[in-house]
Amino acid sequence: MTDIAKGTGNWLDAVKPYVEKAPLAALFLGISSGFPFAMIGANLASRLAQDGIDKKSVTAFSLVLLAYNFKWLWAWVIEGVKLPLLHRMGQRVSWMLVAGLLVMAAVINLAMVDPAADIMGTVRAAILLGIAGATFDIIIDGYRIEILKPEQLGIGAGMSQYGWRIGAAAAGAVGLVVAQHWNWTVAYLACSLFALPAILAALVVGEPQRHREIATRQSVGNLAQAIVGPFIDFFQRRGALLVLLFIIVHKIGDTLANLTFRLLFNDLGYSNDEIALYDVGVGFWALLAGIFVGGVLYARLGLKRSVMVSLILMAISNFSFAALAAAGKSNFGMAGAIGFENFASGIGGVAVVAYFSALCDLRFTAAQYAMISAAASILGRFLTGTTAGALIERFGYVDFYLLTTVLALPGILLFWLLMRAGLVETSVGSAAGDATQPAA
Repeated sequence: MTDIAKGTGNWLDAVKPYVEKAPLAALFLGISSGFPFAMIGANLASRLAQDGIDKKSVTAFSLVLLAYNFKWLWAWVIEGVKLPLLHRMGQRVSWMLVAGLLVMAAVINLAMVDPAADIMGTVRAAILLGIAGATFDIIIDGYRIEILKPEQLGIGAGMSQYGWRIGAAAAGAVGLVVAQHWNWTVAYLACSLFALPAILAALVVGEPQRHREIATRQSVGNLAQAIVGPFIDFFQRRGALLVLLFIIVHKIGDTLANLTFRLLFNDLGYSNDEIALYDVGVGFWALLAGIFVGGVLYARLGLKRSVMVSLILMAISNFSFAALAAAGKSNFGMAGAIGFENFASGIGGVAVVAYFSALCDLRFTAAQYAMISAAASILGRFLTGTTAGALIERFGYVDFYLLTTVLALPGILLFWLLMRAGLVETSVGSAAGDATQPAA
């Protein structure tokens, strides 16, 4: 059995891998992965709310994030299309450069739009950024999994999630502070630079040794394999449908809650500086602690039990925001809710993302992870964009966050069933290591 399967190791073993080259690269990849989400999620919500746009319209903008849920439709391009001239840098590195520049251009484009004067122009710019950000995610996830050794998947997943939160929180904080002291156009222009860490990481680390190209020459047959191969490989595994169902439902409550936090903070009367302080200050250190604890749990408990612990903690974190909403504006309450949410997410970022990474086949890493990560949040994002604002206005924040807590329970039950049936072991792909020694 591999280290992933056995879940062995001591506390010192859980600390040392964080400073190795590949996990550090995963940190920089995560930073660039997280910032586009903040640009069209939290920052855009704050920008629209401050421009007087109604809650239903603000939450409807979260539908733009559905681009991340449909990225599997064009993920085959990243796998099967070789970029002229740039391909000499490597399939993954060349696409990292192009996708990163596209994201920067899309952020700059959104910076130039005034939502109060041209709401449809804002919609179009946000959609373009959503597509560019989702494309960037495809290559970032594929590259991350392939530069990590099988035994580094847990630590690498944690570092990536740590980077994602740094990128999202830092971009969110920079956006809020710069917007308050200058304007939102300058804020978005400044935040476009957050695409650079992933580009630099790819240029320094180079093409992943574990990357398996579908073929060395471009052909129609190779492109066809890039399109259908990821699905055939995944669905021929035992228990694939139940695994997919778990992927789809496990994060509904968490996604639904996270995309409405800024509305809660604005309605409770927090200033931009206060939001930035608690999101970045308390949230940063809580996430750091969560990722460290997640690494230790992963090493001591193994993948299955650490995933179950993280699912339970993430459900409880939604309840903490119901408590904050009931208490009203409270700096202590906000610090506690954000701190616990980030701590739970840090643990989940190690365990759950490691499992999802292990599900991939190295021939189709980018495409399969695109499918998995897209499925993981599609229901939550759809519900946020279509019903969240109306639910908040009808029932209030307290009952809304209680509902998100209840919606987290099916994921916990499904993973318990997967464990009992032995399907966690049979669901992994070659990214987990030797396919004859299944990880759990």
